[in-house]
Amino acid sequence: MPRALGLALASKSFRHIKELQSFTNLSNNGNEVCFATIGDASTSEGQFWETINAAGILQVPLAVFIWDDGYGISVPTKYQTIKASISEALAGMQKGDNSNGVHIYKVKGWDYAAMCETFEEGIRLARETHAPVLFHVEEITQPQGHSTSGSHERYKHPERLEWEREWDGVKKMKEWIINNELANEDELNSIAMKAKKFVRESRNSAWEKFLAPIRNQVSRAADLINNMANSLPEQSASLKKMAIDLSANREPMRRDVLKTLNAAIDLAGNSDAAFWTKDYYKDLLKENENIYNTHLYNQGPKSALTVKEVKAVIPADASVVNGYEVLNKYFDTAFSSNPKLIAFGEDLGYIGDVNQGFSGLQLKYGEQRIFDTGIRETTIIGQGIGMAMRGLRPIAEIQYLDYLIYGLQPLTDDLATLHYRTAGIQSCPLIVRTRGHRLEGIWHSGSPMGMIINSLRGMYICVPRNMTQAAGMYNTLLQGNDPALMIECLNGYRLKEKLPSNLLEFTVPLGVPEVIKEGEDVTIVSYGSTLRIVNEAVNMLEKFEISCEIIDIQTLLPFDIHHKILDSLKKTNRIVFIDEDVPGGAAAFMFNKVMEEQRGYKYLDVAPRTITGKAHRPAYGSDGDYFSKPNAEEIEAVIKEMMAE
Repeated sequence: MPRALGLALASKSFRHIKELQSFTNLSNNGNEVCFATIGDASTSEGQFWETINAAGILQVPLAVFIWDDGYGISVPTKYQTIKASISEALAGMQKGDNSNGVHIYKVKGWDYAAMCETFEEGIRLARETHAPVLFHVEEITQPQGHSTSGSHERYKHPERLEWEREWDGVKKMKEWIINNELANEDELNSIAMKAKKFVRESRNSAWEKFLAPIRNQVSRAADLINNMANSLPEQSASLKKMAIDLSANREPMRRDVLKTLNAAIDLAGNSDAAFWTKDYYKDLLKENENIYNTHLYNQGPKSALTVKEVKAVIPADASVVNGYEVLNKYFDTAFSSNPKLIAFGEDLGYIGDVNQGFSGLQLKYGEQRIFDTGIRETTIIGQGIGMAMRGLRPIAEIQYLDYLIYGLQPLTDDLATLHYRTAGIQSCPLIVRTRGHRLEGIWHSGSPMGMIINSLRGMYICVPRNMTQAAGMYNTLLQGNDPALMIECLNGYRLKEKLPSNLLEFTVPLGVPEVIKEGEDVTIVSYGSTLRIVNEAVNMLEKFEISCEIIDIQTLLPFDIHHKILDSLKKTNRIVFIDEDVPGGAAAFMFNKVMEEQRGYKYLDVAPRTITGKAHRPAYGSDGDYFSKPNAEEIEAVIKEMMAE
């Protein structure tokens, strides 16, 4: 549902934004209507209400079909929906002559002619006027219940089951065709028989095509195992049985082949007789990795990782401005040069966002390109997903990092998985902009980075330390085709920065940490606002002649793709990972990447450390911040302890 809102909103954008009307390859003057279907019981979810409310406000060509069979699995509608009718519950959203809202229709699922007439009228209105329409399709039947795993006789009384048999949509369609003399019963029975035969043959053909390459693997594996058996007389009987059992499997899976090969290799031990079997096993591992474990991100020329680095040019007489002014000038330049850019979020339009990154830009570029939304994070994300899939480059703002939780479901289920589950066919280059870190109190200062990186594999997670770095990352992302989350430093908007002269050209490479201070004794790995606390601690440590190397990871996903942190560790032999997430969160992720994946443990002279926020949310006030998150004195003490080991 949230994505559908964005797909429909794109049509409105193509129709009303002058700069987009030349992109006829992406839209026919906004005439496209988005069709969204949902089961009646699922309308109890908050996403549905957010989407319908937003569609009614935005007035977009969205057609929603609600299929109402009277149940949510086994739970009747009266326990799902007020008044036991979603159309009655939505009556206050009905569009009037002089109001926004949604055109709401009710129709019976077995009444073909009425559905055709109603759908035609509703879709015409959606296409021509860009008003959303909702079709409540009642009296849908379930020939087999919710699924074939459980019989609906368990929860439907006999009268209901008899009614469903009498008013089944297929049965009523057949009656309608005969009554209108479009075909007789014999002709329809013949069509039904041919259709069943076609479906059965198609199913069998598809299944055989699926099994054919696996059967070839079975044959090859059995030959290799039998060859091993001939060379290993003591294991011969066991190996031959493995080959026979594998070959006897009428519907083998790829895992069956690998499990059998692995068992045979284990049985052979270190014998050279297993050489070719091991070689084939490795080939299959690689083949299956390509089938099942690729395309999480773009892997070709559209990957953001292929964007070449262009350094920021800081003239000697560069203006020194507030951080938010860097972003404001950047967004101004970007919107003037890229007509596909659109930005939206809470307070982003009229006042230019709560931190003024978009100040004055709505007036300059119009309310269709830079606009406000309601407090509805789920559909803010949905808007962005749909618009990005239609070829636009949206920036969807979530006002604070804590609020990302409310938009997490479409991010993790839809956006982050899209490229993977379509095997790289579909991309969705949405940029989600937010801000966080180092503020005071329970709800505006969270840093749930562990939750984010573990939920959003398939997106890039950017954690710039200042607004200049953020601008460079925006440039990189806009040259690629991958989705990303940009987490700006909430307490950095009024810190002074030098304004680059190549704002629109310079790029920050993703996955490449930056050494922002060289040192010899300890490697400190961190990011974002925490780096300012780290710098304070490092200045304190210099009085004790302890030399620290500070590394800004810049992005959590991807993480240090060239192992620059390992290079630093080889020099210092001591390392500490610092961030303000809870214990076991992003610091543990960084620890795992360097210690395990990069094999950094081999270069340690002392135990590695993590310094994190406390397990609870940050307490209120400046003291709450100090005692809830890493502070300079804590960092100083830990590093002194490391130096004493």
